[in-house]
Amino acid sequence: VQLQASGGGVAQTGGSLRVSCVVSGGTFERLSMGWFRQAPGKGREFVAAIKWRGAYSTLYSDAVKGRFAISRDNDENTVYLQMNSLKPEDTAVYYCAAAQHRTPFNRMPMGGVDYWGKGTLVTVSS
Repeated sequence: VQLQASGGGVAQTGGSLRVSCVVSGGTFERLSMGWFRQAPGKGREFVAAIKWRGAYSTLYSDAVKGRFAISRDNDENTVYLQMNSLKPEDTAVYYCAAAQHRTPFNRMPMGGVDYWGKGTLVTVSS
């Protein structure tokens, strides 16, 4: 399974960006998908996740809840992260992640992930 993230860039405080992740080499419909991020000098942290089934349940970190939205398009094998009301502290490399359906969804925030993609840089200027 390969994950290719794109869509990072520069935004101003209060602005919006959308990052995307295209998945290949696996059965996308049976993958729960997530986003993590790593800010300069900090560890990787969970951002959001969407389940492979079950009305596509979602999870968000407290830091982004209400500002970010994760969604998926099974026809395009793509997961999106819409980021609104951006803050300078959202500056980070954003990583796409995937977990097989047998991996408990509620473990994704703790790094319960089977596949990682390369990151895409998001910079929020103040």
